[in-house]
Amino acid sequence: MSVLNGSDISGKRIIITGGTSGMGQALVEAFPGLGARVVFFGRNSAKGEDLAAATGAHFIQADVCDEDAVKQAIDSAVEVLGGLDVLVHASGISPGSKAENISLAGWNEVMTTNSTGTFLTNVHAFPHLKDQGGTILNFSSAGGIQGYAGKAHYAASKGAVTAWVRSIAREWGQYNIRVNAIAPAIWTPMYDQTRASMTAEQLQQHDAMMKGAMPLGGKLGDVKGDFVPVMRFLCSDDSRFMTGQVFAIDGGIMMLR
Repeated sequence: MSVLNGSDISGKRIIITGGTSGMGQALVEAFPGLGARVVFFGRNSAKGEDLAAATGAHFIQADVCDEDAVKQAIDSAVEVLGGLDVLVHASGISPGSKAENISLAGWNEVMTTNSTGTFLTNVHAFPHLKDQGGTILNFSSAGGIQGYAGKAHYAASKGAVTAWVRSIAREWGQYNIRVNAIAPAIWTPMYDQTRASMTAEQLQQHDAMMKGAMPLGGKLGDVKGDFVPVMRFLCSDDSRFMTGQVFAIDGGIMMLR
């Protein structure tokens, strides 16, 4: 059995933000079946309640941009779980715009959701991890390291996340808190919507670009087969000697040195 397939998260008390869509939802659907105890946050209360009923996870409606809401949600989640071992902060947005057309309101929305949301969830999880250690996993992006034409504000927000992760990994290591990030290139329902909005010519060009950019497979990864096993490993004690890293789950788009 491989390390990834065998990583044990049974009994882990895990908070997942952005749990009602995309990759966050995939973790909410997978982790309870692997023995983890999960509380997840989201803004869509109807979907959250349905997902909670289907998975056995506990749902709390919360907006990660609102500090009072974040603190209250994390404190409530810790009470439900009886403690905290792992925070997975998966909330985020990824709008597109030419740099010269980005409004201040658009800039602030992306930075608040992606960067400030990371800051708020992390610092309010910290008191619950300080005494016994644990894991924080944030979502960065290849764009935050390499840049992203057409999404400069998104890239800037993820660059901030990367710098934050590497900084607090240094500060909080003394408390045995591991802080890492992932940079995923994973096929999600949001990507389906993006593809559906393209013309046939745009889709052909996009697929050709993906084949050239991604050595493994030439298309985005599978959320269950490529994403969940890596996250399982990073949430487990098998990753206990790893911190301050950005793990690219992207088929080779970004080869870090």
